[in-house]
Amino acid sequence: MNYFALIPAAGFGSRIGDALPKQYLPVAGRPLIYHALRTMWASPRLSAIFVVLAPGDSEWARHDWSEFSNKLIVLECGGATRAESVLNGLKTARKVSSLADDDWILVHDAARPCLTKVQLDNLMDELADDEVGGLLAVPVADTLKRSDGNSRVERTESREKLWQAQTPQMFRYRLLVEALSTTGGGTMTDDAGAIEALGLHPRLVPSDTRNLKVTYPQDLALAELILRNS
Repeated sequence: MNYFALIPAAGFGSRIGDALPKQYLPVAGRPLIYHALRTMWASPRLSAIFVVLAPGDSEWARHDWSEFSNKLIVLECGGATRAESVLNGLKTARKVSSLADDDWILVHDAARPCLTKVQLDNLMDELADDEVGGLLAVPVADTLKRSDGNSRVERTESREKLWQAQTPQMFRYRLLVEALSTTGGGTMTDDAGAIEALGLHPRLVPSDTRNLKVTYPQDLALAELILRNS
């Protein structure tokens, strides 16, 4: 079985409130995306890592990525949405590599710097023989409140059987391309949503909250704390 990683990094991350695209913000002395790359690169099971950048991205070249050169393939074909960037990346990757229909693709957020080797290995081990594929996720622990739109509680939502999706999300190349092409990505915020739209049921692989996504400024400090103590 062949495994490939794909990291969409064409977005801007407006909620973080910085002029620099989020994937390049410094965390523990390195650009945010560096940490995800390093974990992926260290896995002997991954044949290559595709990073999907926005066309004309000038920030990437300002950093040294040479330590990953034996696996790293940069694709400047990012789209207007995450789903579009992933689909463009998959199609372009097929042209420049040996990707086969049944190869596994692990799509990971550039803004999840704290992914560990254990989490990555667990995902690949659990899904190696799965017919659909799946994703890292964490059962929801907090009480959930739905707002009425005016910062007041409309009702409390049941958290029974609810999970918080993470990445990587791992699916076969052909299935993922079909799912994203069929749905067009739309408002999908993750790849599993496109798979679900085909009537399939991705498997949930338990992870933990350390694999956080950096979304707001305070997340940067938390990510740095996790990285420095891991």
